[in-house]
Amino acid sequence: MAVNLAPPDPASLYPVPGVELGVAMAGVRKADRKDLLVMRLAEGSAVAGVFTRNRFCAAPVILARKNLAGGDIRALVVNTGNANAGTGADGLKRAAKVCEALASHLGCDASQVLPFSTGVIMEPLPADRIVAALPKALFDRADWRSAAEAIMTTDTVPKAFSRRLRLSAGEVVVTGIAKGAGMIRPDMATMLGFVATDAALPQKKLAELARRVADRSFNCVTVDGDTSTNDSFIVVATGRGAAVRAARDLLKLEAAITDVSRHLAQAIIRDGEGATKFVTVRVEGGRTEADCRKVAYAIAHSPLVKTAFFASDPNLGRILAAAGNAGVDVSKLALYLDGVLVASEGGRHPAYRDEQGVAVMGKPEFTVRVVLGRGKADATVWTCDFSFDYVKINAEYRT
Repeated sequence: MAVNLAPPDPASLYPVPGVELGVAMAGVRKADRKDLLVMRLAEGSAVAGVFTRNRFCAAPVILARKNLAGGDIRALVVNTGNANAGTGADGLKRAAKVCEALASHLGCDASQVLPFSTGVIMEPLPADRIVAALPKALFDRADWRSAAEAIMTTDTVPKAFSRRLRLSAGEVVVTGIAKGAGMIRPDMATMLGFVATDAALPQKKLAELARRVADRSFNCVTVDGDTSTNDSFIVVATGRGAAVRAARDLLKLEAAITDVSRHLAQAIIRDGEGATKFVTVRVEGGRTEADCRKVAYAIAHSPLVKTAFFASDPNLGRILAAAGNAGVDVSKLALYLDGVLVASEGGRHPAYRDEQGVAVMGKPEFTVRVVLGRGKADATVWTCDFSFDYVKINAEYRT
């Protein structure tokens, strides 16, 4: 039921020199489905990451953070079907076993492997199945679309996007994949995102870039307001292409990585569990960006607002009440649905007619725009509606 989202054309996804992809069927949870991805990285690649802030984080997140701090990462291994979260010390041992097995195949140390898992929480990771399938993944020569398929859970569409750009020293590519459809909200979401470029960029600058990109993309989406135990966003710069030599180069590369990441983040919302609407919530005229974000998230997280989106019901009271719950002064608020001014000065705008709101909210994509009238700051988040299918998908998730 993805909203205006089609599977990516493999021809539109550019290979990244220095990254080798392989997928396999390990039978982690279901037989006969791609559920294992291995990404081998060229020696000397810079790798940076941003992870969930949920204190109940999964074993692979704990281990990936530790290994990433050591630098010199040579491979990423990703399984779907099992999150390896809520599994205690045994979960850490199982994640480490997978890293050790992959490292032995690659001739590197286990600390040079980053593990990632997604799927059902509080079930033991079938590490033996994953280890047994690693040779198949290593012999495989997958493209980026196949890699995107291998990390899906409740996703209905694989998510991948690619760009080319020219730096002062030559052309480079940026390609990324992501998964996610539920347990999505800022900081971060139930998502895994991997973006790679062949540009040459020092580790420190890449780490700074990754944090900024996350805040402008994956931390601007929400499906249901629930963070995950496994959220991870990884950026890789293999250095097999042109070097970032000037400030202008860095700005161009960051813009391209942000663009790819936003496409992926918005694809997650378009493919939100049971989603029928893609909604942009933009808040303008705040004193600070933080104030604007509070209001935007209050609207985008509200179950009452999101069910009204599903019904194409312009229930203005729900939107205004959600904005008021943000704890920000909304006394001068003006509310728009697309270009239609629906509320101002604390009440319904005199010229507004309900059929105008119905027409806007009946579309598969529309914008809720709030003008606070207190300053020049703004913020934008992307969300979706709550449908009957959202409840059904999550009620039946483990069956």
